[in-house]
Amino acid sequence: MLGWLERRFSHLVLLIAGYFLVNAAVRLMLPASLELDEAQQMFFSQWLAAGYDSQPPLYNWLQYGVFALIRPSVLALTLTKNTLLFLTYLFYALTARRLIANPILVVVATLGLLTIPQIGFEAQRDLTHTVAVLFSSSLFIYALTRTVEKPDWIGYALTGVAIGCGALSKYNFTLMPVATVLVMLTDRDMRRRVLDARLLLTIGIALLIVAPHALWLKDNLGLATERTMGKMMAEAGEPWLSQVAEGLASLIGAVIGFSAVTLLLFFAAFRKSLWRAIPALSGWARFFEKLFVAFLLLIAALVLFAGAENIKDRWLTPLLFLLPLYLALKLDKSALLDRAGARRMVVIGLVLMALIPTALGLRIPILGALGAYEKLNVPYAAASAEILATSAQRPALIVTNDQQLAGNLRFNIRGAPVVMPGFTAFAASEVAAPTGPVLMVWRNRGKAEPALPKELAAWRASQPVLAPLPFLPQQTSTAYIFGRAGDRYHIGYAWLTPVIP
Repeated sequence: MLGWLERRFSHLVLLIAGYFLVNAAVRLMLPASLELDEAQQMFFSQWLAAGYDSQPPLYNWLQYGVFALIRPSVLALTLTKNTLLFLTYLFYALTARRLIANPILVVVATLGLLTIPQIGFEAQRDLTHTVAVLFSSSLFIYALTRTVEKPDWIGYALTGVAIGCGALSKYNFTLMPVATVLVMLTDRDMRRRVLDARLLLTIGIALLIVAPHALWLKDNLGLATERTMGKMMAEAGEPWLSQVAEGLASLIGAVIGFSAVTLLLFFAAFRKSLWRAIPALSGWARFFEKLFVAFLLLIAALVLFAGAENIKDRWLTPLLFLLPLYLALKLDKSALLDRAGARRMVVIGLVLMALIPTALGLRIPILGALGAYEKLNVPYAAASAEILATSAQRPALIVTNDQQLAGNLRFNIRGAPVVMPGFTAFAASEVAAPTGPVLMVWRNRGKAEPALPKELAAWRASQPVLAPLPFLPQQTSTAYIFGRAGDRYHIGYAWLTPVIP
């Protein structure tokens, strides 16, 4: 297998494509209930907007486009994700082929992405915006290395596209081009690329891509940053030294959490040869080392001066996804290629290619049989059918307070907009003057007799059309998918039928 992969680059591309086709098939064989991020995409893709919530909208826009071509479905969700992941690995492999002389290590670097849990497993299980930033980061590194080694208008334009897409994927991506420019300015040869007039093309394209969301962000900064900043920032009144200590500790923990498995597997495969390769000199390896330092220093500055305290490992994705490429660069420049180590690393990658889709496919039935239910075990389709059966009319509007529930309701009850308090402006006319029954739906982690959430009660009371109507709460009780006998999931609901003049 190693010989086949190193013989032609196209063989590696075929392997990657086949892998993501398998993952897509596995998702299509699983229950049609939606994971958290999948449901969020189903909910937000009802509308095309310049901004939605605390995440930039690139993935939402892409998913909206795919839904326009293919009706909202698990297939459309799976196609979007696996296409972006395939392109991520493809641009990563193209970058590796540009920087690494030995074709064996190009394979090692590319398959090394599978060793990063956030990329290999979590991105397949239920991530969307992180998948978008992975694609953007991979495109950015490819465009950057291409532009440095072969400066032309295409390279500068492609770099602008990557930066624009990255800024629309995750806000923390913006640290990557900032760190890159800082590092390039310290290098005499690379400095010329930064001071090149064609950089104006890069900046112009990036700004053009970001402009619609930037205009939205100007008026919605609180909405866009509240959730992320709330997760990251220290509580008010906490001593500065305590906050800094916790913030730096969380940063160190995030770096270790993101990179530990990759480092362990590379050392297990290459053993002493990897230790000997660490001092090996390589211009691009040194560049990546400086980039690691610059990026982490920028995050440390957030800890020191902005009060950041809780750094999550996935926030380091735009930087640390380069780790397998960096290690392969070091091995490429070492005095002696360890073919046995490369063979072991490729075997590890192939084993992960088999284990990841297998684990994704088996976890739902196994966890269901154990009673440790996951989101895909929740019987949204059965519950939706049971709710619809209680009314002679279909709803004209569905209201809930839970994004995952909202996405699953939209998926299973077609033809009615689904809204949440705080997002009713997307369907302002339907909310102000519903043309038929309004269906309110809520839950309490599937427990029996769920009480109406306060935010739904407050929203109903604030609606002149709905507030005077009788409110008769009911509940569904449906068996879990792959669940144990007797275990049931409960969802509360109520029909409100306004008088239509």
